[in-house]
Amino acid sequence: MSSLVASLSVTAGALNAFSQSLEVIQNNIANAQTPGYASQSQPLEALTFDPPNGALGGVSVGAVQSSRNEYDETALRNQTILLGAANQNVNSLTGLQSLFDISGTSGIATSLNNLFAGFSAWAQSPNDASAQQNVITNASDLATAFQQTASGLSQFTQTTNQQLQQTVSAVNQLAGQLQADNLQVQQGDSNDPALDANIHSTLDQLAQYVNFTAAKQSDGTYTVLAGGQTPLVIGDQQYSLSLQLAQPTNPPPTNTTGPPSAQILAADGSDVTSQIDSGQLGALLSLRNTVLPTYIGDAYQAGDINTMAQQFADSVNQQLTSGNISDGPPAQTGIALFTYDTSNPSNVAQTLAVNPAIAAGQLAAIQPGPPEVANGVALGLAQMSDPQTAAQEINGESYSSFYGDMASRTGAALDNANGQQTLQQSAVAQAQNLVQQASGVNLDQEAVNLVEFQRAYDANSHFVTVLDQITSDIILMAPVTDT
Repeated sequence: MSSLVASLSVTAGALNAFSQSLEVIQNNIANAQTPGYASQSQPLEALTFDPPNGALGGVSVGAVQSSRNEYDETALRNQTILLGAANQNVNSLTGLQSLFDISGTSGIATSLNNLFAGFSAWAQSPNDASAQQNVITNASDLATAFQQTASGLSQFTQTTNQQLQQTVSAVNQLAGQLQADNLQVQQGDSNDPALDANIHSTLDQLAQYVNFTAAKQSDGTYTVLAGGQTPLVIGDQQYSLSLQLAQPTNPPPTNTTGPPSAQILAADGSDVTSQIDSGQLGALLSLRNTVLPTYIGDAYQAGDINTMAQQFADSVNQQLTSGNISDGPPAQTGIALFTYDTSNPSNVAQTLAVNPAIAAGQLAAIQPGPPEVANGVALGLAQMSDPQTAAQEINGESYSSFYGDMASRTGAALDNANGQQTLQQSAVAQAQNLVQQASGVNLDQEAVNLVEFQRAYDANSHFVTVLDQITSDIILMAPVTDT
C-alpha cells in the first residue's frame, strides 16, 4: 500500500510540473505579438531515484527562464537610435530645401536674374524712365524675395524649436514610465514577464528619440543615462531633461544680436547638449545649432542669407551713390537703392527694402570719371551678373552662384540623409531579426511543446486514475474485522 501512495505522490508532482510548463507555453502563445516580450521556458529537473534511501524519483520544475539576449537588445537599440536621427534629418532637410527655389520661376534666384536684366536694359537706355522704373520694380521684387525666404527660415526655426520641446517631453515621459517600472520591480515583481516586456518596449521607444545607455542592476532595475553620462532614470528616481534657448557664453559671442542656440539641460541645470548627438533629439539639435545658423546666423555669424543681402545691397548702393544723376551744374549725386536694419547683422534679409525716397529719375547712371561715362554705373551694375572684379563678387563668386551654393548645400545634405535612412532601415531590420531569433516566440515550436506536454499530462492523469482504481480494489479486498 505504501508503494501505491508513493507512486501517487510522484505522479502528482509530475502533473504539477507539466501543468506549470503548459502555463508557460500558453503565456508565450498569448504574448507572441506583445512588444518587448521575450519567450519563456520552464526547465524540468529530475529528482533523485534511490528507493533504499527513500528517494522515489520523479520530476520537478526549476525557475522560469527568459530567452532575452541583452547584447542583441542593445544592438537593436543602437541601430534604432541612428535610424531615429536619419528619419528626423530627412524630414527636416526636406522642409528646409523647400525654402530655396532654384527652379527659375520664383524666389531669390529669379528675382536676382530679373534685376540684372533690368540693370542691363537701363545701361542701354540710361535716361529711359521706363527702364529706370523697371530697375526699381525688380529691386523691390528681390527685396520681397529675401524677406520671404528669411521669414520662411524664421518660421522653420520656430517649428524646429517646437519639435525640440516635444521630443524632450517625449523623452521625459518615457523615462517616467521606466521609473514606474523600476519601482514595481523593487516591490517584488522582478520575474514578471509582462513587466520585463514593458520595460524593454519602453527602452525601444526611447531609442527613437535620444542616444542613451541602459544597464540592468543587481536588483532588476534599469539605470538609463542619456548620452551615456546624464541620468534619466536610476532606480525609482527620474531625472528630467529641459530645453532652453540662450546665447552661448564660451567662446564669447561676436554677434550678440544673433539668434540664440538650443541647449539641453540636465535635472541639475547643467548644459549637456554636447552629449546628445544622435536619435531624433540629436538630429534636431544639429539642425538647430549647426545647419540653420549657416543661413540665419547665431552668436558667431550673421548667416549666409543675411550676408548675401547685405553685401549685395551695399555693393549696389555704393555704385549708385558714387555716380551722378545729372551733370548739373551742380552735379546731382546718386542715392542708395536699398535700405535694411543696420543694427542687427542677422536681420538684414528680413528687413531689406527699396529706399522709399528714391524715384525712377533718381537712379544715378553717370560714372563721374574721369573720364565720365554716361551709363558707367548702370554698366557696372549689369556686370554683377558675371563679375569682372572682386568688388562685384561675394566670397569669390557671383551672387547667383553664392545663392545656388546655399540651395545645393541643403540638397546635398538631404541626399546624404536619404542614403543614411535607407542604410539604417536595413540595419534595424537585421537587428530585429537577430532579436526575434534569440528571444521571439516561435509559434510552431510552441505548438509542438504544447502537444508534448498535454500528452504527458494526460498520460500521468490516466496513471493516477489507474492507481486510484487499484487502491480502491485493494481496500475492497481487505477483510473486514469485527470488533
